[in-house]
Amino acid sequence: MKRIRISLALAAISCLSLSSFAQTNNGKNPISQPLVSHIYTADPSAHVFNGKIYIYPSHDIDAKDVKEDDDGGHFAMRDYHVLSMDKIGGPVKDNGVALDIKDIPWAGRQLWAPDAAYKNGTYYLYFPVKDKQDVFRLGVATSKSPVGPFKAEPQPMKGTYSIDPCVFQDTDGKAYIYFGGIWGGQLQRWDNNQYDAKGALKKPDEVAYLPRVARLSNDMKELAEPVKAIQLLDENGKLFTEKDNDKRFFEGSWLHKYKGKYYLSYSTGDTHNLCYAIGDSPYGPFTYKGVLLKPVLGWTNHHSIIEKDGKWYLFYHDTQLSGKTHLRNVKVTELTYNPDGTIKTIDAYR
Repeated sequence: MKRIRISLALAAISCLSLSSFAQTNNGKNPISQPLVSHIYTADPSAHVFNGKIYIYPSHDIDAKDVKEDDDGGHFAMRDYHVLSMDKIGGPVKDNGVALDIKDIPWAGRQLWAPDAAYKNGTYYLYFPVKDKQDVFRLGVATSKSPVGPFKAEPQPMKGTYSIDPCVFQDTDGKAYIYFGGIWGGQLQRWDNNQYDAKGALKKPDEVAYLPRVARLSNDMKELAEPVKAIQLLDENGKLFTEKDNDKRFFEGSWLHKYKGKYYLSYSTGDTHNLCYAIGDSPYGPFTYKGVLLKPVLGWTNHHSIIEKDGKWYLFYHDTQLSGKTHLRNVKVTELTYNPDGTIKTIDAYR
């Protein structure tokens, strides 16, 4: 999931001085600053609950005893903090530890990117973590407060696997969970929802791995149906191949709805883009439309999208504070739609 190598484009960006991030774009919008700096945070899943913004990020730590590798072993997170803010640009509060890995009975290591949802007086925290056999599964924990503490269910969610859960609740009340990530995220080990420890990455001309989706049960704790692959198509209606790695899915699915259309956005991983595709159903198919966010400082690119007070916002991360790819900081910037429903590409540093 998290390769050490950084592209030449990212290396060029990293030559920027820290002070340059506080400059403005021709006197207009200031370049986004980290929302918090006392801890390292990444993979921000933002939501508006009862008019307030809550952000559910990963909590990066400097695991000096873990070697960096292509499977992301150095992303050794062990707990979650929930951040909150009344409005964009307002003070950000760290509400402390919401869930610790030691309180998840089946967990082994690596609490990666989470998400959250609310239904009928209960808040749900969805998380990926490797089980004691070192296989990524998805778990769920509950609380009566959006900031926790959350109590984990005693077992992983049956039928789930891989990483990066995103829960979307549609206007008809149905909820769906999206997930998946290749390389360290282990999606390549799953064929027709069956685990194969020897599962291989795709070759350049093979159809790329696809994100996964399933509808959730009414209690939000289990799957109501078998997991399905999402059809992610180019504008000619064809599936991407692995060599289309500047457009194909790698990890970090997010789903939101705008003017009746469903927008699936995701990371391309080793080419560091956030891309998006549009469909007419939460199951897809989704047709690729373009780049949402250009590469940022660091190897990873991961996001969420919310609407607040009539405006749309993109939450994302980079490595401005540390300069290290596994010690990230979350940020937010405004997101703008074109009249035809497409999204204006964001360059975080211009």
